[in-house]
Amino acid sequence: MLRVLLFIAFLVVPVLEIWVLIQIGQAIGGWQTVGLLILDSLLGAWLVRREGRRAWRALREALNSGRMPDRELADGALVVAGGTLLLTPGFITDLFGFFLILPFTRPIARRGLSWFLGRRVRVMAAGSPFGMMFPPGGPAGPGASRTGGSRVVSGQVVDDETSGEPGRRASGDGDTPRQVPPRPRGGSPDNG
Repeated sequence: MLRVLLFIAFLVVPVLEIWVLIQIGQAIGGWQTVGLLILDSLLGAWLVRREGRRAWRALREALNSGRMPDRELADGALVVAGGTLLLTPGFITDLFGFFLILPFTRPIARRGLSWFLGRRVRVMAAGSPFGMMFPPGGPAGPGASRTGGSRVVSGQVVDDETSGEPGRRASGDGDTPRQVPPRPRGGSPDNG
């Protein structure tokens, strides 16, 4: 799905940008359109520099205070993405770039980024070998039962290390692990 959206974006956005440039050029003139693009780029460069410094300062303060800089990292990523959009010539990408950079619209973009990344992590985790950690139906997946607010998963402990005796392996035939008997509570494993 994401690949299709990216393909459409890379196909449609340049054509749309050219159409908007032609429309604005017909309305206000060619040189005025070029001047507006240059002014737009200068304003964008100034904003990227200012907001980038603010994001960097906030990141350093968060790290110095010992807290996780999640908001600051998201702001830095949004400023970089907005700066990249401002580098491309065109008014549509510049509007999106300004939306990502301006301090009063960035929180909206940050919430959207957080929602998107959270959704992607859940999808990727569900398709990975560790998918049981983040099952799509909720915290209790198949094989797990809910008891008193905690998650209980039935399983078996298998010791794959050597038993401590010279020449003896943890598994009998080398391929299948042997089951380890439960150890007595409160004492050493040898007890004798």
